[in-house]
Amino acid sequence: MTADTTNETSRARRGTPTRVVVIGGGLAGVAAATALCEKGVDVVLLEAEAFLGGRAGAWPDRLADGTEFHMERGFHAFFRQYYGLRSLLKRVDPELSLLTPMDDYPLLGPDGRKESFTNLPRRAPFNVLELVRRTPTIKARDFTQISALHAAAMMAFDPVRTYERWDRVTAKEYLDLLRFPAEARQMLFDVFAHSFFNPEEEYSAAELLAMFHFYFLGNPEGLVFDVMKQPFSVVFDRLEAYLRERGVDVRKETPATRIVSTSTGFVVETAHDRIEASHVVLALSVPALKALASESADALDPILRARIDALGVTLPFVVWRLFLDRKVNADRAPFAGTTGLGILDNISVYEKLEDESRAWSDKTGGSIVELHAYAVDPTWDEARIREDLLRGLHAAYPETMDARIVEDRFLVRRDCPAFRPGDQSVRPTVETTKRNLYLAGDFVKLPFASALMERAVTTGFMAANRIVLGLGAQPVDIRTVPARGLLAGAPGL
Repeated sequence: MTADTTNETSRARRGTPTRVVVIGGGLAGVAAATALCEKGVDVVLLEAEAFLGGRAGAWPDRLADGTEFHMERGFHAFFRQYYGLRSLLKRVDPELSLLTPMDDYPLLGPDGRKESFTNLPRRAPFNVLELVRRTPTIKARDFTQISALHAAAMMAFDPVRTYERWDRVTAKEYLDLLRFPAEARQMLFDVFAHSFFNPEEEYSAAELLAMFHFYFLGNPEGLVFDVMKQPFSVVFDRLEAYLRERGVDVRKETPATRIVSTSTGFVVETAHDRIEASHVVLALSVPALKALASESADALDPILRARIDALGVTLPFVVWRLFLDRKVNADRAPFAGTTGLGILDNISVYEKLEDESRAWSDKTGGSIVELHAYAVDPTWDEARIREDLLRGLHAAYPETMDARIVEDRFLVRRDCPAFRPGDQSVRPTVETTKRNLYLAGDFVKLPFASALMERAVTTGFMAANRIVLGLGAQPVDIRTVPARGLLAGAPGL
């Protein structure tokens, strides 16, 4: 801790009896608790699960042969413009030694089609021009049919104008307007659009354009990413220790059941306690937030209740981890996106990602392969999902057809936020209409483009900043990609 931070901490502690209850121990809640405790604020962190991390967490499991491992809710990419997330990790891993870079991640399609993002220029428009130049799915004659005006909208992102123009249009309608060749659209756009869990028919075109800006066209770091060498439990165990060392009262397996307004702030109720708080940060998933809000109606004003009620979740996603009795081919990428192979959206080879999985692979001679499917039709039963995913795996990696599944873990979850057309106007922000009550999470409206883990961490930091500014302490720096695209403000865009 630096001398300046120590002085801020002392002032914060002497100047006010502030106590903040952060409800939710995922990335957003941990980020908020971290920024607050570093300024000397008295923090109670409540988490319903037995582990921190939320949708990015990991929990202990055991195979039939007695091998212990950690199960997660799927592969996570640490893009290099995730400045907030990387800042959080540096609290417990200053050199980011837990991360290892990926040189590329291929996109695999039917009939052996493949796209690559390796060695692309980092800056727009050069990255776009190079990608288009080398893709085999676009021929010279196709450029006469592509809508240059609508393609230019990808480079014209503006956090206000883009939503005014495109938020009531679906992502599918926008992609149709581009008039890209079917194969090029499938390989270059469909995989990307699906990565945010929302089906194109129910996804805001403005949000899709924001994602193009954040990940590709406005991202100065390039499109490749890093991956975690160890299960996420290692990170969150360290972060929990970091919080406890700074006085945070971390209470796992302790869900909040109700929030009550008082003359001095709030009382947060759990099954066994009533915790007085001057401020509350709600860092929950959409379903958990809506459930808590319904039990805390008297503590929320009508505008905030309506905005929370309007939030939705998208279709289910599936994680299927397979422990195979033989290795996949040595040249398989650690992670590959897929399209046109049924509902399969990507394939991870875990022994090429995490040390724990590598040890099992070396011991048994097998592979740990994880399959993901996003925005899955909720009418599909487990047997149908498994059959379709396995068919996709065999098409992409034919050597797995002869492999025996030694053991597996199959998860279906439906708690990722929806970004439906028209939602932006009523989406809640970090600062709510209820004094001293804040929201954090990857569903929260921001004044700039962000997404997924980075959006969660950023909103957590922003909620903490609102509080510490009132204490006279310096806020956490918020860094992101440039706010506007190269063509933002151009006539007609």
